[in-house]
Amino acid sequence: MADMKKIVFAGVVLAVLAMASVAWGQQDKDGDNEPTAVIQFLVVKDDNGKPVRNAAVIMHEVTAKGKQERGGMELKTDLDGKADFDGIPYGTLRVQVLAQGFQTFGEDYDVAKDKLEITIKLKRPQSQYSVYDDRAKDPNAPAKQDPPADPNKKPN
Repeated sequence: MADMKKIVFAGVVLAVLAMASVAWGQQDKDGDNEPTAVIQFLVVKDDNGKPVRNAAVIMHEVTAKGKQERGGMELKTDLDGKADFDGIPYGTLRVQVLAQGFQTFGEDYDVAKDKLEITIKLKRPQSQYSVYDDRAKDPNAPAKQDPPADPNKKPN
């Protein structure tokens, strides 16, 4: 009885290995065996060059039509502001970096070689610009002030 179990187990293992080898061979025929790259990120502060730790580095493949693929990859930077990933296929890669206290960074990169090093400089938030602000033509001039109310004028 024990010999029969060994034979059945060996048969199942051989069948699984055979299916795996057929699937592997099919993958090579379909051209899914495309080259991949190693990407290393360094995220630093724009004002002083110090590393930004625990920043979220989000990567998405971009199609030839410029559309972002579903299902990206998220990395976190270490204490030195570094994060890396091995296995990015060649082509366009959209990178977003999010970190608390900094502006969101986003840019597309062309992955065309087996190793790519990317340094990202994060900026502190800027004041928002509004077209409704009453500003002079000089961008450094202060906003215009309303004239003081006339005390002799009666309200409508």
